Amino acid sequence: MTSTLAEAAVTQSIVIDEVFPHAPEVIWQALTDGRLMARWLMQASGFAPIVGTRFTYQTTPAGAWDGTIQCEVLEVLPLQRFVYAWRSGDAGNAGYGAPLDTVVSFTLTRVELGTRLRLEHAGFVLPRNSTAYTNMGKGWTACMAKLDGVAKTPD
Repeated sequence: MTSTLAEAAVTQSIVIDEVFPHAPEVIWQALTDGRLMARWLMQASGFAPIVGTRFTYQTTPAGAWDGTIQCEVLEVLPLQRFVYAWRSGDAGNAGYGAPLDTVVSFTLTRVELGTRLRLEHAGFVLPRNSTAYTNMGKGWTACMAKLDGVAKTPD
């Protein structure tokens, strides 16, 4: 029996689920205010929390990829859910700079101690995106720690 690459590919998600000791309003502001987003994630160019808005992040280039992450806001439910597409990479790259066509979702739930925030970055096609999946899993964990700091001191 012969297996093709398409049959061998598996799609994975990065999921982080944490409770922050802050009201949903505070977490929402950190997720959707471009000035605050730059402090815990990356500077976004052209960002607005409005469905259909296209914006970019710029990170370190890798091979044929220029480091630009193309995003589009897909869903905005104030204080509940914020979703955007995350596309990057180049077909000429293997590993980290390989093409990504993924979706980042933030779901907020008010809880007794503050806000439960569930981050899901979905659509990593393995093995093609294995390096990005591993590195971005670590990156999102670090970003969540920074988000808590931004929520504590938003000004």
